[in-house]
Amino acid sequence: MTTTRIELLRRMAAFGGMREDALEKILHESDDVEKSAGEEFFTEGDTGESLFVLEAGKVNVLRQWEGKQVPLSTLGPGDCFGEMSLIDFQKRSASVIAITDCRAIEVSRKSIAGLCQDDLQQYTMIMMNLGREVSRRLRKADQRLFELRRLLEPQAFVELQKHHHITS
Repeated sequence: MTTTRIELLRRMAAFGGMREDALEKILHESDDVEKSAGEEFFTEGDTGESLFVLEAGKVNVLRQWEGKQVPLSTLGPGDCFGEMSLIDFQKRSASVIAITDCRAIEVSRKSIAGLCQDDLQQYTMIMMNLGREVSRRLRKADQRLFELRRLLEPQAFVELQKHHHITS
């Protein structure tokens, strides 16, 4: 089972390029988490002390707005979530709720910090990978905002085209 889990981690952007011994150490210090459909992994505003690697099932990432949960994305097997809090030490920026029965690996901040003490190169690798993953998600969010603004404020884009000679 450990070999299968190591391969799962290796296929993920967050753990790409990491050595097997470092991944084994992370897995050894991680917890297995199972959630039934409708259960939360965490809630927006919670303190974030771990990230989750989804082995099976699907989850919704949700933000609170005017008393309602608004879906941001759906994640499936091989995706990770909760990594932002490990990078910026801020509270959870969204809630994650199981859509179906789920199984995940919970990787703690302590486990990742242990790499810093034991193997600075592998710690650097995982932090760079997490930074790239957050950056990839930010670019996707920027594109969505751009498209939304273009739909909501078409006149602003017409003016931009006139002043900068942009063609569509």
